[in-house]
Amino acid sequence: MDARTGATGDSHGNDLESLQVKRVRLLASLTLIGGIGLLLATPFALRAGAEFFLPVTAALVVAIALVPMLEWFERRGVPPKLASGLCVLIFLAIAIFAVAAIVIPAIDWVALIPQRINRVTEALAPLLDLYSNLEKFIDQTAAKISIEADNARTVRVETPNSMLGIITASAPHAAVQLFFALLVIYFFLAGWTGMRKRTIVSRGSFEGALTTARVIQQTVDATSTYIGTITVINVALGALTAAILWALGMDSPLMWGGIVAVLNYIPYLGPIAASLLLALGGLMTFVDPWAALLPPAIFIALHMIEANAITPMIVGKRLTINPLLILVSLSFWAWVWGTTGALLAVPLLIIFKTVFAAAGTPDIAGFLFEDGTLTHVGEDEEKDD
Repeated sequence: MDARTGATGDSHGNDLESLQVKRVRLLASLTLIGGIGLLLATPFALRAGAEFFLPVTAALVVAIALVPMLEWFERRGVPPKLASGLCVLIFLAIAIFAVAAIVIPAIDWVALIPQRINRVTEALAPLLDLYSNLEKFIDQTAAKISIEADNARTVRVETPNSMLGIITASAPHAAVQLFFALLVIYFFLAGWTGMRKRTIVSRGSFEGALTTARVIQQTVDATSTYIGTITVINVALGALTAAILWALGMDSPLMWGGIVAVLNYIPYLGPIAASLLLALGGLMTFVDPWAALLPPAIFIALHMIEANAITPMIVGKRLTINPLLILVSLSFWAWVWGTTGALLAVPLLIIFKTVFAAAGTPDIAGFLFEDGTLTHVGEDEEKDD
Protein backbone atom coordinates (compact mmCIF):
# COMPACT_ATOMS: atom_id res chain seq x y z
CA MET A 1 0.00 0.00 0.00
CA ASP A 2 2.84 2.38 0.85
CA ALA A 3 4.69 1.45 -2.34
CA ARG A 4 1.61 2.14 -4.40
CA THR A 5 1.05 5.44 -2.63
CA GLY A 6 4.70 6.40 -3.21
CA ALA A 7 4.49 5.45 -6.89
CA THR A 8 1.27 7.41 -7.26
CA GLY A 9 2.88 10.41 -5.55
CA ASP A 10 5.92 10.22 -7.82
CA SER A 11 3.70 9.96 -10.88
CA HIS A 12 1.62 12.92 -9.68
CA GLY A 13 4.81 14.92 -9.05
CA ASN A 14 6.12 14.08 -12.50
CA ASP A 15 2.83 15.17 -14.04
CA LEU A 16 2.95 18.47 -12.18
CA GLU A 17 6.55 19.00 -13.26
CA SER A 18 5.70 18.18 -16.86
CA LEU A 19 2.70 20.54 -16.69
CA GLN A 20 4.90 23.27 -15.27
CA VAL A 21 7.46 22.80 -18.06
CA LYS A 22 4.70 23.00 -20.67
CA ARG A 23 3.33 26.12 -19.03
CA VAL A 24 6.75 27.77 -19.00
CA ARG A 25 7.32 26.83 -22.65
CA LEU A 26 3.89 28.16 -23.63
CA LEU A 27 4.58 31.48 -21.91
CA ALA A 28 8.02 31.62 -23.55
CA SER A 29 6.43 30.88 -26.94
CA LEU A 30 3.91 33.67 -26.50
CA THR A 31 6.68 36.01 -25.39
CA LEU A 32 8.79 35.06 -28.40
CA ILE A 33 5.89 35.54 -30.84
CA GLY A 34 5.00 38.89 -29.27
CA GLY A 35 8.64 39.98 -29.30
CA ILE A 36 9.04 39.08 -32.98
CA GLY A 37 5.85 40.95 -33.85
CA LEU A 38 6.99 44.01 -31.89
CA LEU A 39 10.43 43.82 -33.48
CA LEU A 40 8.94 43.74 -36.98
CA ALA A 41 6.46 46.54 -36.31
CA THR A 42 8.83 48.93 -34.49
CA PRO A 43 10.88 50.10 -37.53
CA PHE A 44 7.74 51.04 -39.49
CA ALA A 45 6.30 52.85 -36.47
CA LEU A 46 9.55 54.77 -35.98
CA ARG A 47 9.68 55.68 -39.67
CA ALA A 48 6.04 56.73 -39.85
CA GLY A 49 6.34 58.80 -36.67
CA ALA A 50 9.72 60.30 -37.50
CA GLU A 51 8.53 63.85 -36.79
CA PHE A 52 8.06 62.85 -33.14
CA PHE A 53 10.49 59.99 -32.52
CA LEU A 54 13.50 61.49 -34.31
CA PRO A 55 13.86 64.73 -32.29
CA VAL A 56 13.05 62.89 -29.05
CA THR A 57 15.63 60.17 -29.68
CA ALA A 58 18.30 62.64 -30.81
CA ALA A 59 17.60 64.82 -27.78
CA LEU A 60 17.87 61.87 -25.38
CA VAL A 61 21.19 60.78 -26.90
CA VAL A 62 22.55 64.33 -26.60
CA ALA A 63 21.20 64.62 -23.05
CA ILE A 64 22.89 61.37 -21.99
CA ALA A 65 26.14 62.64 -23.48
CA LEU A 66 25.75 65.91 -21.50
CA VAL A 67 25.21 64.18 -18.14
CA PRO A 68 28.94 64.30 -17.16
CA MET A 69 28.94 68.07 -17.81
CA LEU A 70 25.78 68.42 -15.70
CA GLU A 71 27.36 66.46 -12.85
CA TRP A 72 30.51 68.59 -13.14
CA PHE A 73 28.45 71.76 -12.63
CA GLU A 74 26.48 70.21 -9.75
CA ARG A 75 29.65 69.13 -7.93
CA ARG A 76 30.65 72.79 -7.90
CA GLY A 77 27.44 73.87 -6.22
CA VAL A 78 25.45 74.96 -9.28
CA PRO A 79 21.69 74.26 -8.84
CA PRO A 80 20.38 71.47 -11.10
CA LYS A 81 18.08 73.72 -13.15
CA LEU A 82 20.77 76.33 -13.73
CA ALA A 83 23.31 73.62 -14.54
CA SER A 84 20.86 72.11 -17.06
CA GLY A 85 20.37 75.51 -18.68
CA LEU A 86 24.12 76.03 -18.95
CA CYS A 87 24.54 72.61 -20.60
CA VAL A 88 21.80 73.42 -23.12
CA LEU A 89 23.30 76.84 -23.88
CA ILE A 90 26.79 75.38 -24.41
CA PHE A 91 25.41 72.69 -26.71
CA LEU A 92 23.30 75.22 -28.62
CA ALA A 93 26.27 77.58 -29.07
CA ILE A 94 28.44 74.79 -30.47
CA ALA A 95 25.63 73.62 -32.79
CA ILE A 96 24.96 77.16 -34.09
CA PHE A 97 28.66 77.73 -34.76
CA ALA A 98 28.95 74.41 -36.62
CA VAL A 99 25.85 75.03 -38.74
CA ALA A 100 26.87 78.61 -39.55
CA ALA A 101 30.39 77.54 -40.50
CA ILE A 102 29.00 74.97 -42.94
CA VAL A 103 25.70 76.31 -44.28
CA ILE A 104 26.59 79.95 -45.00
CA PRO A 105 29.64 79.15 -47.19
CA ALA A 106 27.70 76.25 -48.76
CA ILE A 107 25.13 78.73 -50.10
CA ASP A 108 27.90 80.58 -51.95
CA TRP A 109 29.31 77.31 -53.32
CA VAL A 110 25.94 76.20 -54.64
CA ALA A 111 25.52 79.62 -56.30
CA LEU A 112 28.89 79.11 -58.05
CA ILE A 113 27.95 75.76 -59.59
CA PRO A 114 26.38 77.22 -62.79
CA GLN A 115 29.48 79.38 -63.32
CA ARG A 116 32.03 76.65 -62.74
CA ILE A 117 30.24 73.65 -64.18
CA ASN A 118 32.22 74.02 -67.42
CA ARG A 119 35.48 73.73 -65.47
CA VAL A 120 34.24 70.55 -63.84
CA THR A 121 33.09 69.17 -67.18
CA GLU A 122 36.47 69.85 -68.79
CA ALA A 123 38.31 68.17 -65.94
CA LEU A 124 36.02 65.14 -66.12
CA ALA A 125 36.00 64.99 -69.92
CA PRO A 126 37.98 61.70 -70.14
CA LEU A 127 35.65 60.00 -67.67
CA LEU A 128 32.57 61.42 -69.40
CA ASP A 129 33.81 60.15 -72.76
CA LEU A 130 34.38 56.71 -71.29
CA TYR A 131 30.89 56.71 -69.81
CA SER A 132 29.39 57.90 -73.11
CA ASN A 133 31.12 55.14 -75.05
CA LEU A 134 30.01 52.56 -72.50
CA GLU A 135 26.44 53.81 -72.71
CA LYS A 136 26.48 53.59 -76.51
CA PHE A 137 27.80 50.03 -76.32
CA ILE A 138 25.02 49.04 -73.91
CA ASP A 139 22.37 50.66 -76.12
CA GLN A 140 23.66 48.85 -79.20
CA THR A 141 23.72 45.54 -77.37
CA ALA A 142 20.20 46.07 -76.07
CA ALA A 143 18.97 46.93 -79.57
CA LYS A 144 20.44 43.74 -81.01
CA ILE A 145 18.65 41.49 -78.56
CA SER A 146 15.44 43.56 -78.92
CA ILE A 147 15.08 44.66 -75.33
CA GLU A 148 13.10 47.85 -75.37
CA ALA A 149 10.69 49.34 -72.93
CA ASP A 150 7.12 49.46 -74.22
CA ASN A 151 5.98 52.43 -72.22
CA ALA A 152 8.87 54.76 -71.67
CA ARG A 153 8.30 57.54 -69.27
CA THR A 154 10.08 60.83 -69.08
CA VAL A 155 10.57 62.07 -65.57
CA ARG A 156 11.17 65.75 -65.08
CA VAL A 157 12.78 66.76 -61.84
CA GLU A 158 12.25 70.33 -60.77
CA THR A 159 14.86 71.54 -58.35
CA PRO A 160 14.50 74.53 -56.07
CA ASN A 161 15.80 77.79 -57.46
CA SER A 162 18.46 78.24 -54.79
CA MET A 163 19.99 76.84 -51.65
CA LEU A 164 18.46 79.77 -49.81
CA GLY A 165 15.02 78.66 -51.02
CA ILE A 166 15.54 75.18 -49.57
CA ILE A 167 16.61 76.58 -46.21
CA THR A 168 13.75 79.10 -46.14
CA ALA A 169 11.17 76.42 -46.94
CA SER A 170 12.38 74.01 -44.27
CA ALA A 171 13.40 76.54 -41.60
CA PRO A 172 10.06 76.81 -39.71
CA HIS A 173 9.65 73.05 -39.36
CA ALA A 174 13.31 72.62 -38.35
CA ALA A 175 13.01 75.44 -35.81
CA VAL A 176 10.00 73.80 -34.15
CA GLN A 177 11.76 70.44 -33.95
CA LEU A 178 14.93 72.07 -32.60
CA PHE A 179 12.98 73.93 -29.91
CA PHE A 180 11.19 70.73 -28.94
CA ALA A 181 14.49 68.82 -28.77
CA LEU A 182 16.08 71.54 -26.60
CA LEU A 183 13.15 71.33 -24.20
CA VAL A 184 13.55 67.54 -23.98
CA ILE A 185 17.28 67.95 -23.27
CA TYR A 186 16.68 70.59 -20.60
CA PHE A 187 13.96 68.73 -18.70
CA PHE A 188 15.86 65.43 -18.93
CA LEU A 189 18.96 67.04 -17.41
CA ALA A 190 16.98 69.03 -14.83
CA GLY A 191 15.31 65.89 -13.53
CA TRP A 192 18.26 63.54 -14.04
CA THR A 193 19.44 63.28 -10.43
CA GLY A 194 15.97 62.77 -8.99
CA MET A 195 14.91 60.41 -11.77
CA ARG A 196 17.98 58.21 -11.28
CA LYS A 197 17.46 58.14 -7.52
CA ARG A 198 13.77 57.20 -7.84
CA THR A 199 14.57 54.48 -10.39
CA ILE A 200 17.15 52.88 -8.11
CA VAL A 201 15.16 53.21 -4.87
CA SER A 202 11.99 51.80 -6.44
CA ARG A 203 13.64 48.41 -6.97
CA GLY A 204 12.29 45.66 -4.72
CA SER A 205 15.67 44.25 -3.69
CA PHE A 206 19.17 45.45 -3.01
CA GLU A 207 20.51 43.36 -5.89
CA GLY A 208 17.96 44.87 -8.27
CA ALA A 209 18.84 48.40 -7.13
CA LEU A 210 22.54 47.66 -7.57
CA THR A 211 22.00 46.26 -11.06
CA THR A 212 19.86 49.26 -12.05
CA ALA A 213 22.49 51.71 -10.79
CA ARG A 214 25.20 49.83 -12.65
CA VAL A 215 23.23 49.78 -15.92
CA ILE A 216 22.48 53.52 -15.70
CA GLN A 217 26.09 54.41 -14.92
CA GLN A 218 27.53 52.15 -17.62
CA THR A 219 25.12 53.52 -20.23
CA VAL A 220 26.00 57.14 -19.38
CA ASP A 221 29.74 56.41 -19.25
CA ALA A 222 29.83 54.48 -22.53
CA THR A 223 27.67 56.96 -24.46
CA SER A 224 29.33 60.12 -23.16
CA THR A 225 32.82 58.64 -23.58
CA TYR A 226 32.16 57.65 -27.18
CA ILE A 227 30.48 60.90 -28.21
CA GLY A 228 33.04 63.02 -26.35
CA THR A 229 36.13 61.28 -27.71
CA ILE A 230 34.77 61.00 -31.25
CA THR A 231 33.80 64.68 -31.19
CA VAL A 232 37.32 65.71 -30.16
CA ILE A 233 38.85 63.45 -32.83
CA ASN A 234 36.49 64.68 -35.56
CA VAL A 235 37.02 68.35 -34.67
CA ALA A 236 40.79 67.83 -34.76
CA LEU A 237 40.52 66.02 -38.10
CA GLY A 238 38.31 68.78 -39.52
CA ALA A 239 40.64 71.52 -38.25
CA LEU A 240 43.71 69.82 -39.71
CA THR A 241 41.94 69.28 -43.03
CA ALA A 242 40.83 72.93 -43.09
CA ALA A 243 44.37 74.13 -42.38
CA ILE A 244 45.82 72.03 -45.20
CA LEU A 245 43.11 73.15 -47.64
CA TRP A 246 43.76 76.78 -46.67
CA ALA A 247 47.46 76.24 -47.43
CA LEU A 248 46.51 74.78 -50.83
CA GLY A 249 44.43 77.87 -51.62
CA MET A 250 41.02 76.20 -51.60
CA ASP A 251 38.02 78.46 -50.95
CA SER A 252 36.07 78.21 -47.68
CA PRO A 253 38.44 75.82 -45.85
CA LEU A 254 36.44 76.18 -42.60
CA MET A 255 33.34 74.87 -44.36
CA TRP A 256 35.20 71.84 -45.70
CA GLY A 257 36.65 71.15 -42.27
CA GLY A 258 33.15 71.26 -40.79
CA ILE A 259 31.80 68.92 -43.46
CA VAL A 260 34.64 66.48 -42.78
CA ALA A 261 34.04 66.63 -39.01
CA VAL A 262 30.28 66.05 -39.31
CA LEU A 263 30.42 63.28 -41.91
CA ASN A 264 33.12 61.45 -39.97
CA TYR A 265 30.48 60.65 -37.33
CA ILE A 266 28.97 58.24 -39.87
CA PRO A 267 31.16 55.12 -40.04
CA TYR A 268 32.41 53.96 -43.44
CA LEU A 269 29.91 55.94 -45.57
CA GLY A 270 30.68 59.36 -44.09
CA PRO A 271 34.36 59.48 -45.15
CA ILE A 272 33.39 58.27 -48.64
CA ALA A 273 30.84 61.09 -48.97
CA ALA A 274 33.38 63.61 -47.66
CA SER A 275 35.95 62.45 -50.22
CA LEU A 276 33.46 62.81 -53.09
CA LEU A 277 32.45 66.31 -51.94
CA LEU A 278 36.10 67.34 -51.61
CA ALA A 279 36.75 66.03 -55.11
CA LEU A 280 33.86 68.13 -56.45
CA GLY A 281 35.14 71.16 -54.54
CA GLY A 282 38.63 70.60 -55.91
CA LEU A 283 37.33 70.42 -59.46
CA MET A 284 35.44 73.69 -58.94
CA THR A 285 38.51 75.42 -57.46
CA PHE A 286 41.54 74.19 -59.40
CA VAL A 287 42.01 74.17 -63.16
CA ASP A 288 44.50 71.30 -63.14
CA PRO A 289 42.68 67.94 -62.61
CA TRP A 290 45.65 66.54 -60.68
CA ALA A 291 45.60 69.53 -58.33
CA ALA A 292 41.86 68.99 -57.90
CA LEU A 293 42.55 65.48 -56.61
CA LEU A 294 44.81 66.75 -53.83
CA PRO A 295 42.00 67.67 -51.34
CA PRO A 296 40.32 64.23 -51.35
CA ALA A 297 43.69 62.45 -51.42
CA ILE A 298 44.92 64.40 -48.40
CA PHE A 299 41.69 63.77 -46.50
CA ILE A 300 41.79 60.04 -47.28
CA ALA A 301 45.36 59.87 -45.95
CA LEU A 302 44.39 61.74 -42.78
CA HIS A 303 41.32 59.55 -42.31
CA MET A 304 43.34 56.35 -42.68
CA ILE A 305 45.71 57.51 -39.95
CA GLU A 306 42.83 58.58 -37.72
CA ALA A 307 40.75 55.43 -38.19
CA ASN A 308 43.58 52.89 -37.91
CA ALA A 309 45.89 54.47 -35.35
CA ILE A 310 44.53 57.46 -33.42
CA THR A 311 40.92 56.38 -32.71
CA PRO A 312 41.80 52.80 -31.61
CA MET A 313 44.55 54.18 -29.38
CA ILE A 314 42.29 56.76 -27.69
CA VAL A 315 39.03 54.82 -27.52
CA GLY A 316 40.76 51.51 -26.78
CA LYS A 317 39.09 48.15 -26.34
CA ARG A 318 36.42 49.47 -23.99
CA LEU A 319 34.16 50.63 -26.80
CA THR A 320 35.19 48.12 -29.42
CA ILE A 321 32.13 47.07 -31.44
CA ASN A 322 31.77 44.36 -34.04
CA PRO A 323 31.98 46.03 -37.50
CA LEU A 324 29.06 43.89 -38.67
CA LEU A 325 26.87 45.32 -35.90
CA ILE A 326 27.94 48.83 -36.90
CA LEU A 327 26.99 48.20 -40.54
CA VAL A 328 23.63 46.68 -39.59
CA SER A 329 22.87 49.55 -37.20
CA LEU A 330 23.98 52.12 -39.78
CA SER A 331 21.81 50.56 -42.49
CA PHE A 332 18.80 50.24 -40.17
CA TRP A 333 18.79 53.76 -38.74
CA ALA A 334 19.65 55.33 -42.11
CA TRP A 335 16.62 53.56 -43.59
CA VAL A 336 14.41 54.69 -40.71
CA TRP A 337 15.55 58.34 -40.33
CA GLY A 338 17.92 59.10 -43.21
CA THR A 339 21.13 61.02 -42.59
CA THR A 340 20.20 61.94 -39.01
CA GLY A 341 19.55 58.29 -38.28
CA ALA A 342 22.99 57.42 -39.65
CA LEU A 343 24.53 59.98 -37.27
CA LEU A 344 22.69 58.38 -34.34
CA ALA A 345 23.42 54.78 -35.37
CA VAL A 346 26.57 54.16 -33.32
CA PRO A 347 25.45 56.00 -30.11
CA LEU A 348 22.16 54.07 -30.15
CA LEU A 349 24.05 50.82 -30.75
CA ILE A 350 26.29 51.57 -27.75
CA ILE A 351 23.26 52.30 -25.54
CA PHE A 352 21.44 49.09 -26.52
CA LYS A 353 24.61 47.03 -26.27
CA THR A 354 25.38 48.36 -22.78
CA VAL A 355 21.85 47.74 -21.50
CA PHE A 356 21.67 44.22 -22.93
CA ALA A 357 25.16 43.38 -21.67
CA ALA A 358 24.18 44.30 -18.11
CA ALA A 359 20.54 43.19 -18.04
CA GLY A 360 20.82 40.06 -20.20
CA THR A 361 19.68 39.20 -23.71
CA PRO A 362 16.92 36.82 -24.87
CA ASP A 363 18.27 33.29 -25.33
CA ILE A 364 16.48 32.26 -28.53
CA ALA A 365 18.84 29.33 -29.17
CA GLY A 366 18.19 28.02 -25.67
CA PHE A 367 14.45 28.32 -26.24
CA LEU A 368 14.59 26.39 -29.50
CA PHE A 369 17.08 23.65 -28.63
CA GLU A 370 17.39 23.36 -24.83
CA ASP A 371 15.13 24.24 -21.90
CA GLY A 372 12.58 26.37 -23.71
CA THR A 373 13.10 29.58 -21.75
CA LEU A 374 14.03 33.02 -23.01
CA THR A 375 16.24 34.13 -20.15
CA HIS A 376 19.97 34.73 -20.52
CA VAL A 377 22.35 36.28 -18.03
CA GLY A 378 24.36 39.36 -18.87
CA GLU A 379 28.05 39.51 -19.59
CA ASP A 380 28.90 40.77 -16.12
CA GLU A 381 27.11 37.87 -14.44
CA GLU A 382 28.82 35.37 -16.75
CA LYS A 383 32.20 36.81 -15.80
CA ASP A 384 31.31 36.54 -12.08
CA ASP A 385 30.35 32.88 -12.55
